Amino acid sequence: MDSSLVLSITTFIYGLGAFLYVVAWIFKNPLLGKLATWVTVSGVACNTAGIILRWVESYQLGFGRAPLSNLYESLVFFALTIAALYLIIEQRYHNRTIGAFAVPLAFLSMAYASLSPNISDQIQPLLPALKSNWLIAHVVTCFIGYGAFVVAFGVSLMYLLKNRSSGGKHRSLNSFPKAKVLDELTYRMIILGFLFLSIGIITGAVWANSAWGRYWGWDPKETWSLITWFVYATLLHARVMRSWQGKRIAVLSIVGFAAVLFTYFGVNLLPGLHSYGT
Repeated sequence: MDSSLVLSITTFIYGLGAFLYVVAWIFKNPLLGKLATWVTVSGVACNTAGIILRWVESYQLGFGRAPLSNLYESLVFFALTIAALYLIIEQRYHNRTIGAFAVPLAFLSMAYASLSPNISDQIQPLLPALKSNWLIAHVVTCFIGYGAFVVAFGVSLMYLLKNRSSGGKHRSLNSFPKAKVLDELTYRMIILGFLFLSIGIITGAVWANSAWGRYWGWDPKETWSLITWFVYATLLHARVMRSWQGKRIAVLSIVGFAAVLFTYFGVNLLPGLHSYGT
């Protein structure tokens, strides 16, 4: 069994987990919720196994490298960070309704990687510029940050739904955590994401200097990473210095998520040193 098959199976496991979380939330079925948790845990294990197997396969092909260098591999790792971070949150907050908003995003990442005809799952040798240990540090830290921002996005949607139906008219939303808890969780995930994105930008600059002889070149990916960083820096500043909470933080979190999406996908449509990521 090769890594591509393992990761394709992971896609369907995440899809099943996402479906079970949504059904468990809508029908308030705790048994389905527990099943969704175990399915997602299995997905994380399968995802991890697929990444490790792909790493081993690269050595068997004679050019061993970390499987983090193209769009397919980054999407696979992205899905892993989203699902793993969600499971940590579930363990901490003991509320599975969050899974209905987080695990589907992990599934979408894997589905895009596995099913898109424009994305190749072939293992290719690294370009010379990518042969650096700084690449691993850069990609891992950036995608942990992105994963945290994705979870914050899902929780922000929950907050807005909860806030809009504060009168209790929609009973399906009664299983959501309290609005204050959702607001605090959004804030904590954004702090985590901001920390790792900052480290990712720094390690990326060091990598750029070793590969191209300069720390910063205003490449589209670099520019949009900085824009994303400023969006979340503005959010944290507003929270700490202006005491922003609730709806305004949730909306800014969604704006930040849009910036993350463009940084990750949109810049691949533009010419630049990061265009190899497609």
